[in-house]
Amino acid sequence: MLHLLYILAFTILACIAVANLIRNLVMFSFIDRERNYPATPSANRNYRSGRKSVPHPELLDSDGNIIKEPLLVMRSINVEDARQQLDAIYEASPGQKSENHEK
Repeated sequence: MLHLLYILAFTILACIAVANLIRNLVMFSFIDRERNYPATPSANRNYRSGRKSVPHPELLDSDGNIIKEPLLVMRSINVEDARQQLDAIYEASPGQKSENHEK
């Protein structure tokens, strides 16, 4: 009997949640339709042209000029080189020396 009560309660809660979701979607669509947007995209461009865009500081070099080269350059290495680098990092870790003596 208690199981049926739980199922009924969660079914009611699920229906309320879905009804709220649908109501919110409908309300947001009506709010979006009521807003007045410029008819032409050129009006929006004129607004933006008055403001000067400032690039993010990470895109500037030390002199303040915009960097034109790629920010991330990946090089490929073979599996053995990667394994050697990982082994070197593992062997240089502080916990590694005590583990070797225990074995």
